[in-house]
Amino acid sequence: MNEPKPRLLIFIVAYFAERTIEKVVRRIPVTLLDTYDVEILIIDDSSQDETFAKGVGVAERADIPFKLTVLYNPANQGYGGNQKIGYHYAIENGFDFVALLHGDGQYAPEMLSTLTEPLRKGEVDAVFGSRMLVPKNALKGGMPLYKYFGNRILTSVQNRLLGTTLSEFHSGYRVYAVSALKDLPFDRNSNVFHFDTEIIIQLVIAGKRIKEIPIPTYYGDEICRVEGLKYASNVIKASLQAWFQRINLFYDRRFDCAPLEAGQRYPSKLNFESTHSRVIELVPNGAKVLDLGSGMGAVGAVLKGKKGCVVTGCDVERGALTAAFDRFFLADLNQGIPRMTGEHFDYILALDVIEHLVAPEDFLDQLRALAARAGAQVILTTANIGFILMRISLVLGRFEYGKRGILDLTHKRLFTFKTMRRAMRAAGFEVQRSEGVVVPIPFVFGDSALSKIMLKINRTLVHLRPALFGFQILIIAKARPDLATLLAAAKTSADKKLIEVRSQTA
Repeated sequence: MNEPKPRLLIFIVAYFAERTIEKVVRRIPVTLLDTYDVEILIIDDSSQDETFAKGVGVAERADIPFKLTVLYNPANQGYGGNQKIGYHYAIENGFDFVALLHGDGQYAPEMLSTLTEPLRKGEVDAVFGSRMLVPKNALKGGMPLYKYFGNRILTSVQNRLLGTTLSEFHSGYRVYAVSALKDLPFDRNSNVFHFDTEIIIQLVIAGKRIKEIPIPTYYGDEICRVEGLKYASNVIKASLQAWFQRINLFYDRRFDCAPLEAGQRYPSKLNFESTHSRVIELVPNGAKVLDLGSGMGAVGAVLKGKKGCVVTGCDVERGALTAAFDRFFLADLNQGIPRMTGEHFDYILALDVIEHLVAPEDFLDQLRALAARAGAQVILTTANIGFILMRISLVLGRFEYGKRGILDLTHKRLFTFKTMRRAMRAAGFEVQRSEGVVVPIPFVFGDSALSKIMLKINRTLVHLRPALFGFQILIIAKARPDLATLLAAAKTSADKKLIEVRSQTA
């Protein structure tokens, strides 16, 4: 039995295209029907000419071999908004692939078989027709010189920001796997022309496979409705926003489409200067350590394996490396620190924990009681909301939460150096030392020469002004005895003193 053909939607965006729409439809290769179950969708974006009527006329022609649907937006949705409706149509109607064509004939329908083939073979998730892959072909096809160089410059900047190697970001000839579109929040994108850039950014962030195929360039007498400078500004703005989101200094739901790999939400920071590596330095060999909120267990595993420490972990679930721990307690710290038998510890770690808690003051009270009973020194770290970039963002009217970083979406409470020290003291801790920790720059630039230079600069600034340039706060503290302990000590001491006094007067 023959397998059903994959379903291909050829989606034509149309606006004031009464003179060209029939020609575009007739140029679509009939041979596509040998490979695909094809439907053509024309969406007229509220044109005030005969575009819709011409489209309906084509649909009713007996010599058109394709199923053809013509829709009309009662209000103009813009170039991007019209695409959103078409892609939603493709998803709702169960198509496998959707090809975007322009109703003005700027892109050659004859190329559809070539553009769809990599998708049919399952090699990629999106195919872009590029006018720039073959050197100077765009100019030969009539692309104006200013558009040619503008295209090249913008594409170069975008490649650098997004870590891509595309020859062109600005072609409107694309074919998408509908399964890929389902993974993208394209409905949140702009309704105007830089929609095309935003959906490329989403594909890149989502890890989708993109292939470019050279296409011919054709510039006729169609009216250009793109405002060049405004378009360029919007394209660069979107690309910068995506870059800032990647380094956790900006957040927009448009670009929240990266697949989250297991164990990577809060990755280890042991391979460079960080809170993790600093804690490893601070804890001596052979110490008894309680790691509250141990996460994947990276710090505890190193303390156990390399420094011979006895490590107890505690978190809401076991991390990948916690199997090496001596003991482990499953507990949600929002519900309190669990009671532990044999609770003598030399160090209690609370690394990047307190900002995730609904009631951090209650946690600190419990931590102080535990540290006092266990005779432990506490090492606590948290994000510094007073970090200079956070201050600048606030001055600019932005307070951007993101997937990671100081304004992590899961953070409930935020602290500066002063407020963290004050909270510790109020809970009954003696703060012995506080340090600023540098920005985890290698997460952004890798283990590169640039990373090393930037870390060195940041380290110097942190030394001068930790409250301003420290990305994180590290506090070392000792629990003061509680009142019950002090009262008991006073009674015991009084009894001893009383014996001494009586022996002297006897």
